[in-house]
Amino acid sequence: MTENTPYIRPTWDEYFMEIVHAVSKRATCDRGRTGCVIAKDRQVLVTGYVGSPKGLPHCDEVGHQIKTVTHEDGHQSQHCLRTAHAELNAIAQAAKRGVAIDGSTLYCKLAPCATCAKTIINSGIVRVVCERRYHAGGEAEEMFKQAGVEIIFLNNEIETYDRQ
Repeated sequence: MTENTPYIRPTWDEYFMEIVHAVSKRATCDRGRTGCVIAKDRQVLVTGYVGSPKGLPHCDEVGHQIKTVTHEDGHQSQHCLRTAHAELNAIAQAAKRGVAIDGSTLYCKLAPCATCAKTIINSGIVRVVCERRYHAGGEAEEMFKQAGVEIIFLNNEIETYDRQ
């Protein structure tokens, strides 16, 4: 920043997304080092990152637990099932700590999967801000639309994972 350039504060969405990036550094699956922040009234309520359930081995320690899923249209996709997604871990953290997240905003690096979307909807989160799109996020986006959950993409890049 030069002497003549005024400082520009980040928007609230940009601010919380920066925190998402810090949280994602704790993730333990190199296929998708993602993080999540749930905030309300401009305050962080809880965070979560991709990681194995407490006491179980992490991908970074023992490798991925890849499963192939065959979809109704016949195409196949691969998913690592060793870890829980950042969104689920953040919601679980809120439940564990007794933090009410009804009416809050969830911030994440990429659009949630369908399973996370259902949990987000049922937890009362009303807004989801994603840094980018997820290659398999169409189903979740449609669920959010039907449930009245606002979803915002800070950019339209699509995140894909290598098949491992």
